[in-house]
Amino acid sequence: MDRETCWQIIELQRRAIADLLADLSDDEWETPSLCTGWRVREVAAHIALTPQPPPIGVMLATGIRARGNYNRFIDDLTRRYAKHPAAELVSVIRENADSRTLPKLTNYRNILFDIMVHGQDIAIPLARTIDIEPAAAAAAAAHAVTIGWPVWDKHRLDGIRLVASDVDWTHGSGPEILGPITALLLLVTGRTAAMDLLSGDGVAPMTARLRYPPRH
Repeated sequence: MDRETCWQIIELQRRAIADLLADLSDDEWETPSLCTGWRVREVAAHIALTPQPPPIGVMLATGIRARGNYNRFIDDLTRRYAKHPAAELVSVIRENADSRTLPKLTNYRNILFDIMVHGQDIAIPLARTIDIEPAAAAAAAAHAVTIGWPVWDKHRLDGIRLVASDVDWTHGSGPEILGPITALLLLVTGRTAAMDLLSGDGVAPMTARLRYPPRH
């Protein structure tokens, strides 16, 4: 999938997320997301921050507080920004939906899988739906499987074969996990919320590896 198509999908996902968030009650904003320790509010703040990174001074101060720990750094930035009113977070996401600004040390392919997965982080616990085209999910998954430190353990998928049932996509070798590509994308990024849609001999060993849900 080329760069232009990826950016178009990113924009569509951001707009879909903004529409969903705009419809939430105050209580729903406090719902735990699929990210450990983050409510829907924190995930929304993380999405809002992506196309408009804080000033360099804020980034440096946060990095010092995090002592170089990437996950702690993201968590700190996000929690601080999540204090903004819900309506403001929705507005920022919508206004920057077509932005192609990239934070330092990332790329559009990272943003592609990040926005898709975070949309599901919000939607699934709320029993809502954000649609993802299988081809787009396959492109996102193809990149997500390559990501290791400092985000995930690069060996998390070793010895497992992933096979999509709704698009031509496979990864790895070993005991098989078969299912919809969106469920596989969630699995690749450490989410177990769609495990009931997956089948195969690889499900049990993979589930054992995912004892700790993702932080972001």
